[in-house]
Amino acid sequence: MYPARIHDEFPAPSYRGNQKQALSDIRTAFESGKDVVLVRAPTGSGKSLLARAIAGCARTAGEASAEQVVDAYYTTPQVSQLDDVAEDDLLEDLCVIRGKNNYDCILPGETDTPVNQAPCVREREFDCQVKHRCPYFSDRAIASNRRIAAMTLAYFMQTAGSDVFGKRDVVVVDEAHGLGEWAEMYATIDLSPETIPMWSDLDVPTLDGLDEAVAFAERLEHLTERRVKELRGNAELTPDEVAERDSLNKLRSDLSWFQEDYRDPESATTWVVDQADGEGAPVTIKPMNPERYLKHTVWDRGNKFALLSATILNKDAFCANVGLDPDDVALVEVGHTFPVENRPLYDVTQGKMTYDHRDDTLPKVARKIVRIMAQHPDEKGLIHCHSYAIQEQLDDLLTEFGVGPRVRSHDKADRDGALSAWKRSDNPDVFLSVKMEEALDLEGELCRWQVLCKAPYPNTRDSRVARRLEDGQWGWYYRTALRTVIQACGRVVRAPDDYGATYLADTSLLDLFERARHDMPDWFDEQVVRMSEPELPDFAPDRALSGVSASAKRRHDRSRSRSGGGSHPLSDVWD
Repeated sequence: MYPARIHDEFPAPSYRGNQKQALSDIRTAFESGKDVVLVRAPTGSGKSLLARAIAGCARTAGEASAEQVVDAYYTTPQVSQLDDVAEDDLLEDLCVIRGKNNYDCILPGETDTPVNQAPCVREREFDCQVKHRCPYFSDRAIASNRRIAAMTLAYFMQTAGSDVFGKRDVVVVDEAHGLGEWAEMYATIDLSPETIPMWSDLDVPTLDGLDEAVAFAERLEHLTERRVKELRGNAELTPDEVAERDSLNKLRSDLSWFQEDYRDPESATTWVVDQADGEGAPVTIKPMNPERYLKHTVWDRGNKFALLSATILNKDAFCANVGLDPDDVALVEVGHTFPVENRPLYDVTQGKMTYDHRDDTLPKVARKIVRIMAQHPDEKGLIHCHSYAIQEQLDDLLTEFGVGPRVRSHDKADRDGALSAWKRSDNPDVFLSVKMEEALDLEGELCRWQVLCKAPYPNTRDSRVARRLEDGQWGWYYRTALRTVIQACGRVVRAPDDYGATYLADTSLLDLFERARHDMPDWFDEQVVRMSEPELPDFAPDRALSGVSASAKRRHDRSRSRSGGGSHPLSDVWD
């Protein structure tokens, strides 16, 4: 790596905010001998541009000896972030590669078939005469030979050990704050009827501990291997059989990894097993602090690493979570350049939103949201509902209060479509979202205000969370929630001249700020210090709807009529 050229590799024609100083600090950190540099950069820092400059410092083929690795990887866990990179003209030399399921086959009669179900994977000994033109293999070949290959973190981890995407000189991970959690998720093994086609033929015992889980995993690995051999014996597979084969191959690999890691006395990974209903019930095997998994999938993939995020809150804790030695890691802090008065926090707390208190608190929150809507009659708003249960209750309450024509929602299946429709709408609609605290760019008039309904603490019913709390890791618990809050607050203010208000409805958020105060970045602490209680209009649904067009109200009324039972003779043919 050649950090000295980091400024020359910056892709924009000029610097913005603290970018120049940030690059100088990153250069200094690498030149001091650090292998890993954490870059804590808030919203609007231009992290992707910083990432490109860092990746550009990678050794090139002309600068390397025969045994030295060259070039760089750019990776991010967020698909939307990779989409933004692909569309950014300043980042055009980042060569994007995606998984096979994102590409369609080009063979006659197969143009609607994703590559991961194409004849080349369905038919034994199929010889594709146009493989060189296949969009997936073409993109893969190009990316493997480009100076900077860009991919999702999932694809990056899946290609560990690949001859095509081997070790490179520099690895840049954008939005890296959840790296440990992403690794835990990717390494989790779900054993259920959905993941194991021959589930009904299994004798699933009650797994009282890890020894029983390992024994079951060993038996299951042999059964899946036998089934895969049966499938491979077929001259041609159906798309469903292809999916089954690929799923079982991944399962075999995961089960083998689990057994090997569990039996390794030097492994730092702790495994937990969930089987809520005992004998015959689905099983989930989860790793905690999967250092060995990350070593194989990430740390062995490069010489130098840059990890960027606004919310790497505690260097030592982060390093412990991902298996890094803090002495080998530097932290570069990038200051916030957005005026604090443009990103206010408002205390509109109505009580606790824990499960036991939710039924009492949520109606109060809904009434408060109506008043906030009246405060912003002509501006779009976003409600972070935290869960689909809260979203559904809140949707019903807001409709009951008479502001339904201004409210939009989504379910698990239509998240992206509903979000896009809301963003395109000319009406000041309010979007009830679930798990959209990250990777959402709502600059300008796309959204001017948002509400956090609930403190986003990790679910204590998750065995990994419960285990950590049993071990006294309360700092992790509070940092994880604070990280999500900070990420959420960054959705509506995306530029120095942008502005947007964040309203806090759950009193547990105020408690969280006190408990995690020492881990707050200075720029967010400044927001918390300035937090105030706003003066809102009285509860007035008509005023909350004053910016909604008459046609939007009519569409909502028709929609409610259809969903109310379809009693109208033409209820199924409305526009």
